Amino acid sequence: MEIAENAALVVVDVQEGFEEEAYWGARNNPGADRNIAGLIDAWQASGRPVVFVRHDSPKPDSPLRVGQPGNDFKGYVEERRGKGGGPELLLTKSVNSAFYGTPDLGAWLDRGGVRQIVVAGIQTNMCAETTARMGGNLGYEVFFALDATYTFDGVGPWGWTLGADELARATAVSLHGGGFARVVHSAELIEAAG
Repeated sequence: MEIAENAALVVVDVQEGFEEEAYWGARNNPGADRNIAGLIDAWQASGRPVVFVRHDSPKPDSPLRVGQPGNDFKGYVEERRGKGGGPELLLTKSVNSAFYGTPDLGAWLDRGGVRQIVVAGIQTNMCAETTARMGGNLGYEVFFALDATYTFDGVGPWGWTLGADELARATAVSLHGGGFARVVHSAELIEAAG
């Protein structure tokens, strides 16, 4: 795997509000936070660009709404912001895709000549997947660090339910099999970025 010198790490919605189990339910992949931190450290050490995405939920009951403690980045993310040698962007959004945030992610990447992105964060099958899909559609080479994401059980139409691990596998199959992104392990990315 070849990681460009200017490949951007896009860290999606790693916020305190996702710790509220009473709201979201139980999560999968307990190692995700460690893997996200490892990716941030590797990207910052190499001087590559890092994008920190925060979801400002418009839903009145969401733990991620502005003004609530849950809107804040998790502590390990907040303490890493501003510590890298490369470009850094703070982006806010109120929808699933980081490409529909403020400031404009695509314009920022294009100004830096970035054509390769790595996506990590929360939730696997929601904002992380949507950002990866849109990145692929926009012509970026996308790497999706599956073990640096997590999600929660989901309920769909007709009472259908899928567990968090099933949803994560479905995301991996859709992204990888559909040609939107290359689904990889965070250790592969960290090694390639070294």
